[in-house]
Order: sequence, then C-alpha cells, then structure tokens
Amino acid sequence: MPHILAAGKLHPSGVALLEKAARNGYTFDYIEEVSEASYAPMIDKADALILRTQPLTAATLEKVKRLKVVSRHGVGYDAVDLAALNARGIALTIVGDVNSISVAEHAMMQILAVAKRALAADHSVREGPWGWRNRLEAREISGRNLLILGYGRIGRHLARMAKGFQMEVRAYDPFLVRAGWPDGNAAPVSKLAEGLAWADCISVHIPKGDKPLIGAEEIALMKPGVILTNTARGGILAEEPLREALASGHVFGAGLDVFDKEPPVNGGPFAELDNVLLSPHIAGLTAECAERMAVAAVQNVLDFFDGTIDPNLVVNHAHVPEAR
Repeated sequence: MPHILAAGKLHPSGVALLEKAARNGYTFDYIEEVSEASYAPMIDKADALILRTQPLTAATLEKVKRLKVVSRHGVGYDAVDLAALNARGIALTIVGDVNSISVAEHAMMQILAVAKRALAADHSVREGPWGWRNRLEAREISGRNLLILGYGRIGRHLARMAKGFQMEVRAYDPFLVRAGWPDGNAAPVSKLAEGLAWADCISVHIPKGDKPLIGAEEIALMKPGVILTNTARGGILAEEPLREALASGHVFGAGLDVFDKEPPVNGGPFAELDNVLLSPHIAGLTAECAERMAVAAVQNVLDFFDGTIDPNLVVNHAHVPEAR
C-alpha cells in the first residue's frame, strides 16, 4: 500500500482522514514544520507528498524513488518545480473550490476597511485624537465602480457581494472574453486601460504573469483617489510605483494580502503608510477553509491511488500516467 508524507501542519480533520486511511492499509509520516528541509530527508520512501506552502525544488526531487503524486494544500503552486515533476511523470494535484468564498470575503473586507479608513479610525480611539473623525476621510462605496481583475470563482463571488453594496461591477479577464463570458454580476471589459480609467476600486484576482500587470503606466491611467486590493499573488502590482502613488495620494488606499517577498523584510515598503491595510497572505486561511483544504488535499491522494481523481484537479495531467 502507498506511503504518504504529509509535510506541514494540517487541520485535525485532515489528520483524521489520514488515520482512517492508515486503518485501510496506507502508512504515513506527518511533519508539522513548514519547510523543505524538514521533509526532504523522508521523501525517498514516499509514494505521495501532501504539501503546504513550502517549496518543492528539483534538488529535493532528485531524492525521490517512489513518488507518484504531490497534493498541494491549496490552489497555487508557485513554489513547486513543475518542470521537474513533469520530467519524472509525477502528478501535481490542487484542491478544488474550497477557498473562493473566503478570499472574496477578504477582498470585500479590504475594500470596506480602506474606504472607511478603519485603521485610522481605530487609532484615533486608542491613541487619539478623537477629533480625527471631523476630517471626514471615510468614504461610501455604494454607487462606486468596482473593476475585478480576473473573473474566476473568487471574482464572481466578489461581484455578487459588491452588488449587495450597490456597486457597479465590471471585470477584466481576457481568457473568459475568448472562451465565453459567464452569466453573473459583472460586465466584461475588453481593454485593461478602459477598465482602469473607469474604476473607483480595483480588486486583483488574476494569475501572476512574467511581469507586473499593474505598473507606473497603469496607475497613471487610474482615477485620482482609487482604491486597490490584492489577494492573488505578489508581483501582479509593482510595489514601488504603488508605494509612490499611495504616498502622493493618487491612490487613496490599498489592501494587500500578498507581496513580492513573503514575509516582507521589516514589513515591506508599505509599512510606514497609514493608508494601507496589510495582512500576512491569509485571505484563504479561515478555520472553515483550512478544514476543507486539508480534507481535500488528503482525499486527492486517496482518489489518485484509487483511480478516481478528478482530472481537473491534476495540474499536469498531460504529463503523467494514469493513477495506479
């Protein structure tokens, strides 16, 4: 029976599913530390690897002897050397739609907190001055224009939530414009520049490309006083031009859950700005979502060996043999 290496702390429900599998003949090692160095010495005897956010490099893959599947505890795989997996015919699976609601809620929270100047309001009560409130810095979002960059599951949930706040919603997603625009709460924007000039708020939910999607030129196209949020990936918004725009006031405020370097050194380039809401890449890390992700990550391993894995959850399905 297959041996599973679970690398990184799992929700107890995920551990319980591993223990149930062990009663049916599977074996497993469980390492709570989230680092490549902690699991690499044990990978040679693993048939399956359940991986949190730590890297999986080509150097570590040189040590594998039996590995057939890597199951990511999430939907991103930036830290995994996919080419090295493909070269060895090792499958990479991701979880399905388990965190989209959580991420969309976080983005909606960012928009509201930035618009309402929640950090400054909290500071005025804790440390003063109470009279800060008379500066009328808080804004309403009702009737404002929201541009969603990326109209996948997260973007669609956010559009629905924003409609509840009476926002006007459009989305930019070149893939869906070509493939067919889904029914929902957001009209398509075919040109990014057009959407940037229209928006009062912009929320990022698009995959990371080879270079930032939003740099100095794109920020210059935006309305003065725009609000930006990013719960997708660091590197989509160019950090230095964004910092300058926040400092000048051209960008009213930003909510950032992801950064070029994580964790940012000394809080990163935005640490001294009071119009930025920062969070440590937690948009998808609610208690409920953590349970769903852990269970799904373990179940993907079991389904892989049972031959019942959903091919839509196998990132590199074309490069790997069928489950066995």
